[in-house]
Amino acid sequence: MKRNRYIAILLALVIAIVMMFVSRDRKRFFSHEGVVWTTDYHITYEASRDLNDSIQLILGNLDMSVSPYNKASLISAINENKATQADDFIKRLFNASVIINHESGGAFDPTVMPLVNAWGFGYKHGDLPTRAQIDSILQFVGMNKIALHGDSIVKQDLRVMLDFSSIAKGMACDEIGRMLARNGARNWLVEIGGEVMASGVNKRGTPWAVSVDMPDDQQQGVSHQSAMTLSLDSGAVATSGNYRKWRDEGNRRLSHIIDPHTGDSRTGTLLSVTVIARDCMTADAWATACMVMGENEVKKAMKERKDLGVMTISADTVSGSLVVWSNAPFADKINR
Repeated sequence: MKRNRYIAILLALVIAIVMMFVSRDRKRFFSHEGVVWTTDYHITYEASRDLNDSIQLILGNLDMSVSPYNKASLISAINENKATQADDFIKRLFNASVIINHESGGAFDPTVMPLVNAWGFGYKHGDLPTRAQIDSILQFVGMNKIALHGDSIVKQDLRVMLDFSSIAKGMACDEIGRMLARNGARNWLVEIGGEVMASGVNKRGTPWAVSVDMPDDQQQGVSHQSAMTLSLDSGAVATSGNYRKWRDEGNRRLSHIIDPHTGDSRTGTLLSVTVIARDCMTADAWATACMVMGENEVKKAMKERKDLGVMTISADTVSGSLVVWSNAPFADKINR
């Protein structure tokens, strides 16, 4: 009798242990959201455990490395000439920036930050810059004025500064995606400030649906009127536009998109550019580059390109309507 009771207890214990491991390995969808770098993020993934601690670690490490708005970050120390040694994040961002700067004819340029500040769209604000002031700043803007030798950042002019804001959110999406994959997650979507990296399927078992916003003039509160929806089971989407962050000065509308060639606030008929790429860092940087390039140059450069899907939304100055253009790789991703 005692022996049977002992066996029953032992069997129950074994079953409990087995159930504990089975439940631990059973995957379910988790969702996290918050604010980082003054923008919202939303992350959804299927995993056997909550990975938010790892997500926060990545965001915190990136903030301490590449945020120019964090005075304690490494990039702030480099900009203030208090440090020259780059970490892995900065090296990867720098090397990617050199490539895209070259391919875009200089349209993408992370040394543009002094001009962004001068126009009042960075962390410094003041009167609008004069032409003489812009020309003075242009003397130390350009990727040819800074280099990476091993781990060391070398400046031709100590006034050169780096701002990876237009590529770092993309890197954050990539880094979080890699972490999720390392932890066994196959189905996930990471969105930070409109930049998206996705893998697999959603809860319904279908590819992730990523909405592309229609340009509007709403600065107070964010309006999300969808222009179209993309179907994404792998890769990244990033959008850049001049319709969110702008201000009127007299009869002139100023955009936060700054042309590194002329130093001017970039205005024109091009309202937004959405880019699809294999990784979000690339999509993020190219979306900004295309906004600087302008409507005609983007169409010319991207029409035959196979590795990037590109869509532009422009204003027709005659009819007042919006004009949408896309190349073939982008059209293939539209959820019809």
